[in-house]
Amino acid sequence: MKKRLAAAFLALLAACGAPEDAAKSAPPFHAEEIQAHYGEGFQMTDTQGQTRILADWRGKVVLVFFGYTHCPDACPSALYRFSQVMEILGQEATQVQVLFITLDPARDTPEVLRNYAPAFNPSFLGLYVRPERTPEMAHAFHVFYRITPGETPDRYSVDHSVSAYAYDPSGRLRLEIPHTATPDEVADDVRQLLLENVKK
Repeated sequence: MKKRLAAAFLALLAACGAPEDAAKSAPPFHAEEIQAHYGEGFQMTDTQGQTRILADWRGKVVLVFFGYTHCPDACPSALYRFSQVMEILGQEATQVQVLFITLDPARDTPEVLRNYAPAFNPSFLGLYVRPERTPEMAHAFHVFYRITPGETPDRYSVDHSVSAYAYDPSGRLRLEIPHTATPDEVADDVRQLLLENVKK
């Protein structure tokens, strides 16, 4: 009898502890966690001609997407999704910076970028490097891209990676966000990064 009671008690304890254990083992982020240093010290130029590095936004979550303004689908949909993320975050959006880094600086001039990225949200910023430095920049950030010729020399397209990166407020690369992520999922991950920063 005592053995049966002891077994029942242990089973009850296990059952009570199961949800907590499951919660501890559940991943805290929707996106893929990565520990890397991609592009952390790379210099780029903003649309005002100022040299920028990722450390300029230390203290904020930085969401980075690479693309080009002639992109027919992936780039506008990614930036639109980030604009929805900012709406979901509300006041917390002031602690987030979205960067759109062009892989096509030959056509994406400062004026073009100045009008493109902020059209999705006034706080979004376009960045670029000189055309001859674009391969180096893409390599530094581990971004794939390839120029595909078009019908005329100026009507080429750019095949490129469609995942985004999230850097935490301390400037560390933490997440690779898939293109399939929903605005709610991205907002949840951003809040988690901000919460971690508060707890430090």
